[in-house]
Amino acid sequence: MRFIQHLLAVATLSLMAATAGASPAAPVNGTDYRTLEKAQQTDSGKKVEVTEFFWYSCPHCEAFDPSLGAWVKKNADKIVFKRVPVAFRDSFIPQQKLYYTIEALGLVDSLHPRVFRAIHVERQMLDTDKQILDFIAKQGIDVKKFTETYNSFGVQTKVSRATQLQAAYKVDGVPMIAVDGRYVTSPSIVGAKLGNRPEAVLHEATLQVMDHLVAKSAK
Repeated sequence: MRFIQHLLAVATLSLMAATAGASPAAPVNGTDYRTLEKAQQTDSGKKVEVTEFFWYSCPHCEAFDPSLGAWVKKNADKIVFKRVPVAFRDSFIPQQKLYYTIEALGLVDSLHPRVFRAIHVERQMLDTDKQILDFIAKQGIDVKKFTETYNSFGVQTKVSRATQLQAAYKVDGVPMIAVDGRYVTSPSIVGAKLGNRPEAVLHEATLQVMDHLVAKSAK
């Protein structure tokens, strides 16, 4: 029994050490985050704008979403949070339209995590207009209203704007977080220095970098 307790203690200390070692106490530009050559305009007023670039079919985005959501709630008094669905190729566009439709209908809180779950846990394909509309029909949502919004000029305009933002922020992978229109960071950027660490450790380290960037921007 004491041996098992000893093993558990060692494992706990090892995890704590790994997490501590993975937490950038003083994030470094070019290592833990990047500064854009050309700052982008934000419209968040006195608060700091934080934007997530994501893709519903990205397993890393799905894994990061719960931690990111908790962080956003914790910092609600300091930040304005936005999401931008990316399109590295045309086949991503239906999922962009999906996000902007549920955003327009005020359904992000309820549907955003359900889309991730459908794709990554239930293994549903949500890559085409038909697949998306079939999914929506099973969620108890007015399909006619959803379809009208999905095909609307407003949603198409947001999709076009997302393409512009993706290029302006030089998004080369997701999830990626932009802070104050000037800085970008991500688990992959932070992980390049930390090496082979559990994804949860990389998430925690990324959130600490985000804390630093928000505080830096607020000044």
